[in-house]
Amino acid sequence: MEKVVLDGKNLTLDQIYEVVYHGAIVEHSKEAMKRAEKAKQVLYRMVDSETPVYGTNRGVGWNKDRKVYTEYFDQYNKNLLRSHSLCVPPYCTEEEVRAIMLIRLNTALYGCAGLSRDVLERYRDFLNKRIHPLVPRRSSVGEADLAVNAMIGMSMIGENDVLYQGQPTDSLKAMENEGMKPLVLGPKDGLGIVSSNSQAAAMAALLLREVKELTANSNLIYCIGLEGLNGQIQQLDRSVTEAKGFPEQTECAQECLHMLEGSYLFDGTEGKALQDPLSFRDSAFINGAVLECVKLLEMSLNQHLNHSDDNPCVLPDEERVSVSCNFEPLNLALKAEMLNIALNHISKGACHRILKLADPSFTGLPRFLSPDGGKTVIGYSTIQKTFTSLDTENRALANPSSMDFFALSGYIEDHASNAVFILEKSFKIVDNLRYILGMELMHAAQAVDLRGNYKLGKCTGKAFEEYRKIVPFLDKDRKLSVDIQASYEVVKSNKLLKASGCCNEWQ
Repeated sequence: MEKVVLDGKNLTLDQIYEVVYHGAIVEHSKEAMKRAEKAKQVLYRMVDSETPVYGTNRGVGWNKDRKVYTEYFDQYNKNLLRSHSLCVPPYCTEEEVRAIMLIRLNTALYGCAGLSRDVLERYRDFLNKRIHPLVPRRSSVGEADLAVNAMIGMSMIGENDVLYQGQPTDSLKAMENEGMKPLVLGPKDGLGIVSSNSQAAAMAALLLREVKELTANSNLIYCIGLEGLNGQIQQLDRSVTEAKGFPEQTECAQECLHMLEGSYLFDGTEGKALQDPLSFRDSAFINGAVLECVKLLEMSLNQHLNHSDDNPCVLPDEERVSVSCNFEPLNLALKAEMLNIALNHISKGACHRILKLADPSFTGLPRFLSPDGGKTVIGYSTIQKTFTSLDTENRALANPSSMDFFALSGYIEDHASNAVFILEKSFKIVDNLRYILGMELMHAAQAVDLRGNYKLGKCTGKAFEEYRKIVPFLDKDRKLSVDIQASYEVVKSNKLLKASGCCNEWQ
């Protein structure tokens, strides 16, 4: 496995995923470490000259007027970590914690943080030795994720438990086993640990991966449903989508055509409506719009990953330190809110397609896709309550939250973005969508079976066969919550994408 070498300026999402999910080894570049040490020397010189520096020889927040004396640097910085350790459950996943530590390390290596070499190496060693601080997720108002970062720092000084070798462990014992001692903190180390938006950035990075997977699943399930409907495919034609001119929409349409290649849908228009309902006609365009939002969030995130979000901002080449608002993540927060709204269009579209597949006036198939026309088997009737209730929940989760904040710390901190909370809602929307898409898959596969012996696409056919190994044809009424959960797991695991062979990315 190749190492990921951090230089503060070139971290990619793929590298994050390699470290987070596959345990790639992390190293610092020599040049980045020199920049970081140069910033630290600037701080030492300013402390020696007794120049007031926020969070270094002066306090933080409302206590910015209180002096911090040199002989108390370690005690003060540890007290800063202790006083900021106030998160509440649920806990961050191991993947989130790994991403938080990795991103904070890279932004510190940009050279404006002033963190000690020992602190930077401790982030690296925790990642490489798989020492994962146990950190509750909730606390941030989106102006630096102070409390989560503080509790990671608490693990580094031996005052917070970690997950080590698969077990909750005292951080002192875990560090001792790996030949490490608790950190001794110098000027600005406490503030440098806590004052970063690395939690929001980590959640955004992991979210982008999940949304891309979700959108690909949505395309595939839509295509199976289109075969169950005996729907039109003209709207997917490249010439048609390029006349619109949005590349992500053309990309989704072409992916759908590739999935359907060889399908009976290409054989003619017999038995088809002149135009399908918009939920079917628009699906690739909706998913393309989601991918455009993904691209915008990704652009902002890439900028964030490879620059500084520190306050104060150490400028080593200019031999000075400046007050900053580089911890303001509103650009991430606003794009995440836009993505949440976009995901709701996937939710609405899927729900409408499910309703249409259960309606004989659109499909020519039995009502509620009952195998005997509803004589003795009820089929998919009451399930409509379940997916529409989840869609209602998604609608509530998509309500903007970036404007909801209080003025804190003596009315000094009178702006916030709630970036972490917005991203928490994003993950809930995505998870709800896995259930909704799973229920769309149940209907799509049932419609395909009821339509009869028609040739499916080269990718949709493989996906359909794989799905039927997991969830069988509904030949009689049964406990559908079992089928719903199994279909959810199919979507979450990308099992059909892998089985279909439709995209190299999922192999």
